[in-house]
Amino acid sequence: MKTLDRMTEGPWQKYYGPNLGYIQDQYEKFLQDPQSVEPGYRELFASWGPPPSLENNEKKADSQGQGFSYDPQLLKKGVAAGKLVWNIRTYGHLAADIDPIGIGNEADTSLLQPESYQLSQADLAALPAEIVWEEAPDDVKNGFEAIQRLLQLYTGTIAYEFSHVHDEEERKWLNQQAESGHYMSEMSVAERRGLLKKLLEAEQFEEFLHRTFVGAKRFSVEGNEALVPLLDQIVREMAEADVNSILVGMAHRGRLNVLAHVLGKDYSKIFSEFMHSPNKHLVPSEGSMGINYGWTGDVKYHLGADRYLKNDEAREMRITLANNPSHLEYVNPVVEGFARAAQEDRSKAGYPKQDVSKALSIQIHGDSAFPGEGIVPETLNFNKLPAFRTGGSIHIIVNNRIGFTTEGKDSRSTHYASDLAKGYEIPIIHVNADDPEACIAAARLASDYRNKFKKSILIDLVGYRKYGHNETDDPETTQPLIYQKVKNHPTVSTIYMKKLVDGGYLTQEQVDGLKNDIVDVLKNCYESVKAKDPVDQILLGLSPADSKPKTEAATNVSAEVLRGINRELLQWPDGFTVYPKLKRILERRSNSLDEGEKVDWGHAETLAFATILADGKPIRITGQDAERATFAHRNLVLHDSVNGDTFCPLHRLPQAKASFAIHNSPLTEAAVVGFEYGYNVYSPETLVIWEAQYGDFVNCAQVIIDQFISAGRSKWRQKSSMVMLLPHGYEGNGPEHSSARLERFLQLSGEDNWTVANLTSAAQYFHLLRKQAASTETEDARPLVIMAPKSLIRNPRVASPVNAFSEGGFQKVLEQPGLGKSPKKVERLVLCSGKIAIDLEEALAKQDDPDQSWLHILRVEQLYPFPKEEISRVMQKFPNLKEILWVQEEPQNMGSWSYMEPRIREIAPKGTEVRYSGRPERSSPASGYQDVHAYEQQTIISFALNRKTINQQISLGR
Repeated sequence: MKTLDRMTEGPWQKYYGPNLGYIQDQYEKFLQDPQSVEPGYRELFASWGPPPSLENNEKKADSQGQGFSYDPQLLKKGVAAGKLVWNIRTYGHLAADIDPIGIGNEADTSLLQPESYQLSQADLAALPAEIVWEEAPDDVKNGFEAIQRLLQLYTGTIAYEFSHVHDEEERKWLNQQAESGHYMSEMSVAERRGLLKKLLEAEQFEEFLHRTFVGAKRFSVEGNEALVPLLDQIVREMAEADVNSILVGMAHRGRLNVLAHVLGKDYSKIFSEFMHSPNKHLVPSEGSMGINYGWTGDVKYHLGADRYLKNDEAREMRITLANNPSHLEYVNPVVEGFARAAQEDRSKAGYPKQDVSKALSIQIHGDSAFPGEGIVPETLNFNKLPAFRTGGSIHIIVNNRIGFTTEGKDSRSTHYASDLAKGYEIPIIHVNADDPEACIAAARLASDYRNKFKKSILIDLVGYRKYGHNETDDPETTQPLIYQKVKNHPTVSTIYMKKLVDGGYLTQEQVDGLKNDIVDVLKNCYESVKAKDPVDQILLGLSPADSKPKTEAATNVSAEVLRGINRELLQWPDGFTVYPKLKRILERRSNSLDEGEKVDWGHAETLAFATILADGKPIRITGQDAERATFAHRNLVLHDSVNGDTFCPLHRLPQAKASFAIHNSPLTEAAVVGFEYGYNVYSPETLVIWEAQYGDFVNCAQVIIDQFISAGRSKWRQKSSMVMLLPHGYEGNGPEHSSARLERFLQLSGEDNWTVANLTSAAQYFHLLRKQAASTETEDARPLVIMAPKSLIRNPRVASPVNAFSEGGFQKVLEQPGLGKSPKKVERLVLCSGKIAIDLEEALAKQDDPDQSWLHILRVEQLYPFPKEEISRVMQKFPNLKEILWVQEEPQNMGSWSYMEPRIREIAPKGTEVRYSGRPERSSPASGYQDVHAYEQQTIISFALNRKTINQQISLGR
């Protein structure tokens, strides 16, 4: 059979013979429904119309003396073969050999059978190879051989899902790589020996721990040992691509093995963490750090590590394995934050300059956790978002087929654990963990894809779990049939050793020698640890908790400097049209630093940011609507009202010596807070701020707050200076827009782990931000939680004069002006925090009774650490004090009362009553009825300001 010469008319030159029949079939589908064909075909038909008819092509061929004759049946077979090829590429994975012990789901593979298309072997053999498979290699002679080769490529121990990738260039590249066989090509003897060594190291390490520390939890990687060489290969590929940083997040299964064989953690340190000791300073074997040092530590399989590698050109690459709690996937956004921080240059004004080639994140997931934990899609959604994208991650599902005791049918509604990734067009490679060479091929392909397209890709490493959820668990009680298979299944090292010996690559003596050398190293390390005091090993490189007194940085800025900055902030580019209403608001700031004028909350924040940048400190702020702010007080990204262009005044500030990144975030709290925390940990010099749209939105990030932000320093010695702005205040907006759950942050407070503040003046906010920025790279670095205002943002009582910025600094407590002038007459001291203090001040101003000498009000601006000395000094001023009244707007079981009460009682003068004024205990934070809210708020304020209520209890009822 003779094929036509390539036509010269437009794009049709590559479609001839049966291929032209296929393209005509696609055109008929296009006419019925354009969405039913691939985007490339839609564009082709829209631009060039219908393809040439078969009759015209045949006449053209005859006129050129090519003698081509069309067999309609053969043409039909060619079209059918094309459909078969498409479905092999799309569904070949369903028939692939990717399940080592055969516990997978049954799948319909009829679409991979030629018979389903009325094609026989003879039919396919009659078709030219290039008609069936356009890029068939030279050794494939006909259509039948082409189909067999494609089935071999797509249904082996490595399988692919690429059809959900919409970008035609990417999908074509991926299929070409899969079909070239390049990644599964022959490995050298040295490469095979190195691969076997990695597998043996992983296996023997686990077996040694199992024999030596009987019954100890370690969450072994056994059944998926191929993870270790797979990760090692990715590191090698990235080193060759001149990547500077690799950031890894993973749960506890296999973590110790990865620490030892990818991060290079000494066996001796790991053994020390397993060893019991009678020494009272040691925690039990689960732990890893001494309790007498004032910090708690964490279990060994939650710990991270850093490693620095140099290549032949002395280029250094940093590998970081992030510390991780037991909420398995919540480390995902933290590691993405690491990567973004590693990719950005923050040394100049404007947005930071990002180079996604500088750093790669590797996310290692569990097969139950990946589809099960909502933080995963939240993090995957970052892929294309300007504020959070990192140029793609390499995702690896360490697929054990069981989560704790739950099988796939009970843990997900999809065929594969990886199916979630399809929604984000992430290519998926399934690979049998018992074929280590296929695992290396998957690592190479994934690395090349990420480096070429700067997008994410996923490897589904399908293995099993040798033991139960942990090594003390008996899995046969819930999975007896599976574990009969597991017990009889040879390890991947055994399988691969046999392959190499049978193939003549290594002798049995060489293999035995390699194994013995690995075991000897483990034994020698263990014996050396036994001879030493485990305290020295466990606490190696660690220092006691901070005991030095904190140093306070000066936060005041001269009025002259502030005015100069203020003038620059009101300079807009030529031709830039600021929205008229907003322009008037901003222009009011031009004289707010003059004598007799005041600076409001939003203006104070902008001045704080500007002066921090002038000090050379980068800033990153994100949150839902952070550019404008929920309450429209920030407006740091201006929008041209004519053409929609944007402009940030802080980007053109002449005084700025560092970058300013401000971004609106997706409607995601947990992943965004995790990302910002990770960014800050990896880039400690940056002042990182996250703002909740409303304070209660932080509820959705509670895991990140509990397990990272509040406890990271205590568990892992991991420093953060991240700021959280949480709008909080009772203005009758109902339960979900009133409370930022202040009580939760106070309950989590301990070991000087962070600062919690509830402020009442713009100047206080200015000084606290500057104080936080000054501490970011010091031993005093701690997160900062601010109960940010809502209605107070524009309340004139919160605005501050210029001397409040140019003099002094942040005050932990503030006394109410005008009160306490006659200390001996004061009978009631009101302590309060935040908005209620301004409500009290406004009520005082409206009172008819001029005698307020019996009353004094103290605003507690910093709640934690508790300002004991400052409050005590105020109390001691009043010798005839009868009552200390804590006043709050939150219910009694919420807000600050439970935290403040014992601390106030501890320092209260003898004989002084400590009482509460606020809403009663409730299950909901606030009323949803405006009239009820107003009544309750007025009752609380009236009670606090009425002398007759001394020694009485407030009663709000229900």
